[in-house]
Amino acid sequence: MNSSLLGLLFAVLIAIRTPIFLTLGGLALLMFWIDGEPLISLAQIVVDHLNSETLVAIPFFVIAAAFMTEGGIAKALIDCANAWIGRVRGGLAIVCVVATTIFAAICGSSVATAMAMGAILIPAMNRQGYDKRFSLGIVGASGTLGILIPPSLAFIVYAIIAEESVPRLFLAGVIPGLLQAGMFIAIALFYAYKRGYPKGEPLTRDEFIAVNLHALPALSVPVIVLGGIYSGIVTVTEAAGLAALAALLTSVVFYRECSVKDIIPVMARGIKSTAAIVFIILMAMAFGHWITGSGLPQKLVEFAAENQMKPWMFLAFINILLLFLGMFLEVFAIMLIALPILLPILDSLGINLIHFAVVMTINMELALLTPPVGLNLFVLSSVAKEPMSEVVKGIVPFVIALFILLIIVTYIPQVSLWLPNLIYGY
Repeated sequence: MNSSLLGLLFAVLIAIRTPIFLTLGGLALLMFWIDGEPLISLAQIVVDHLNSETLVAIPFFVIAAAFMTEGGIAKALIDCANAWIGRVRGGLAIVCVVATTIFAAICGSSVATAMAMGAILIPAMNRQGYDKRFSLGIVGASGTLGILIPPSLAFIVYAIIAEESVPRLFLAGVIPGLLQAGMFIAIALFYAYKRGYPKGEPLTRDEFIAVNLHALPALSVPVIVLGGIYSGIVTVTEAAGLAALAALLTSVVFYRECSVKDIIPVMARGIKSTAAIVFIILMAMAFGHWITGSGLPQKLVEFAAENQMKPWMFLAFINILLLFLGMFLEVFAIMLIALPILLPILDSLGINLIHFAVVMTINMELALLTPPVGLNLFVLSSVAKEPMSEVVKGIVPFVIALFILLIIVTYIPQVSLWLPNLIYGY
């Protein structure tokens, strides 16, 4: 099929709001039929990709995120962070970044992180006199840490497609994630002193100890998950199962925000979210299989070679392309459409795939914050019951910070590669 016609069909289907898994699956089916390939081979491709141990980690992390969102873990983390840094001017904004970073180290989902934190922090910040746009912006932007700080669903999906090491990818996100958190804290402090945001009330010694003890079960979850992975005791998939179990027990036994009768409904909501993700992955895999077989990646490799394209030039072009796609497609759709095409070119240009994973993930963070399809914008608008325009205005300084981080990570690979190379070697 002519590539321009394929692109037109894709654009039309997206424009009429066809679900992305139907768009990718339908186009894959059409292309296989036009090429005269037996359609049973399409089903075989889908089945083959289902037989993946790494894929099994996704539903467990999503279920863990569901329990964390509804089970009191977010509130415990916020209270703990507030006990330590709430007395600083603008402390509640800094608490937002710190608590979100810790929450992201358990959750793996940006949308779940923004939803859980937004429901608690936005009303609290409004009560303390924070500017409405600022509170929306910092919660929405901090929520994107959910796909950069390990464990990250985005890195797991990337690992499935690129056949890369999940532990290496997780480690690659640590320093960029901490840099992002640091930049957001700097923005929070700037606005706090500029606008005179309040300091939090100091806690007594007994209150301080009680809050920290109360947060211990929540803080133990990332220790169990990441400690298990990097100690070699469990695989990533087993760690995902541990995360789900730990989040369930913490929510039901310790914080009791979820009762025993809530377990099945919460798990059902997590499984429903997982089904949507897995359907997109499988249909995109079938679509990517056809793209690879069509010779398009090889043509792009030849184009890059003929034009003597340097790695820095290619990365600049890809960043612009991903930012554009991020305005219209959701995170997993972009990764699953673009990666099968880009992987051969990355290899030919000598661009490290672990480094590129972080570059792509930061682009996906920006996709979550850029209209018209930025999911975090919709989440915050819904949680805070504010118009989308208010959320977009509040997010601007944080988007600028993310652009700066993207440039740093793109052109200084060691920011993302130093830690995995230190732990696992080159």
